[in-house]
Amino acid sequence: MPKWSSVTSFLLNTRTILWVFILLAVITAVQNISLGSHTFTMPDKAPPGHDIVNNLDTMQRYIGCSITHYNNYVIFKQSWFHLLQGKNLYIIYPSEYWDLYKYSPTFSVLFAPLAYLPDFFGLVVWNLLNSLVLFFAIRQLPFSDRNRNLFLAFIVIEQLTSIQNEQSNALLAGLLIFAYVSMQKGKAQWATLWLVLATLIKVYGAIGFCLFLFYPGKIKFIAWSVIWSVLFFLLPILVTPFSTLIWQYHNWATLLAADQSNSYGLSVMGWLHSWFGIEGVKTYVTLLGIALFLLPLARWRLYKNELYRLLVLASMLIWVIIFNHKAESPTFIIAMCGTGIWYFAEKPKTWRNVMLFMVFLFTSLSVSDIFPHSIKDNLFTPYVVKVIPSIILWCIISAELMLLKPNEKRLIPE
Repeated sequence: MPKWSSVTSFLLNTRTILWVFILLAVITAVQNISLGSHTFTMPDKAPPGHDIVNNLDTMQRYIGCSITHYNNYVIFKQSWFHLLQGKNLYIIYPSEYWDLYKYSPTFSVLFAPLAYLPDFFGLVVWNLLNSLVLFFAIRQLPFSDRNRNLFLAFIVIEQLTSIQNEQSNALLAGLLIFAYVSMQKGKAQWATLWLVLATLIKVYGAIGFCLFLFYPGKIKFIAWSVIWSVLFFLLPILVTPFSTLIWQYHNWATLLAADQSNSYGLSVMGWLHSWFGIEGVKTYVTLLGIALFLLPLARWRLYKNELYRLLVLASMLIWVIIFNHKAESPTFIIAMCGTGIWYFAEKPKTWRNVMLFMVFLFTSLSVSDIFPHSIKDNLFTPYVVKVIPSIILWCIISAELMLLKPNEKRLIPE
């Protein structure tokens, strides 16, 4: 037993987990670079005709084109050069990469330092940025040192999935958590900076601005929000004319509007579609989701309760995934962070342990080789099993927010 205790202490040591995050970031970059590229060929199964990129006409333009195994990174990198050249950021470029750039023009500018690095070094830095921002954000949460490290260990598989796809989801989750921590410390100027950056990465990062409700100094919060928003909105004029920038923002809005109607994703909408064949209700489901998210915010007497604030943060991080029509496996690092915040904010109970295990099993492990391909291909994928535990947990968190008493304090002390 003493030997097992020493092993556990080593594995749950902050430095050990930090090195795990660093090594995974570097190893995945090396792996993706070493895989090189492949030539695009038309898939055997006909693509759905309603998707922006995955349709027959568009895919035919890619036949014979070279696609790297770190495609998302190439999209981010090339967006900077397209911005410099005054090209439309939001159309396909078959000779350069697969899919579409869907971030803001400002993100292209912020990515510029990496764009000039050789791909290997740039991808390593990008993966490290995503990993370390999330690592240090979680290390700032008001949990015990052991629980923060257990939290990091809990999300490590999902983090690996995200950086294997060169995604920005871990960075987004880290920024939202940092915004919460900054508000807890009365640092509205930093909280609003993280929120504006999160929104310019992915528009649903704007959900974090609801933190505005829970803290004093609302005028200061609004003022800093305006300052950062204007500054970063106009940042691209350093390299592109103002009229071209407005054109780019118009193109971005057009793409997002078109993208809204083209898929269901691993979401509530995807669950309703795959399980019950329900279609044409995406807008209604989204509006219902917004209403249900906002409902607990009417409990203004709880705004000073830290457990309530943490549960709202957890709800927020899960909500942006389960009501996102474009949610895919690598985005679930955000929902898993919400799960971790929910679990470690209170004392363990048997039912909470079971819920945490179910989320881990069917969210993080459902895409791993622990399950046979026959189960994944015939059950998990067609029936969007990965999202089901998050939907259930979000409903539980929403109920807890509605039932929490104003004077109730169940938060585990640090």
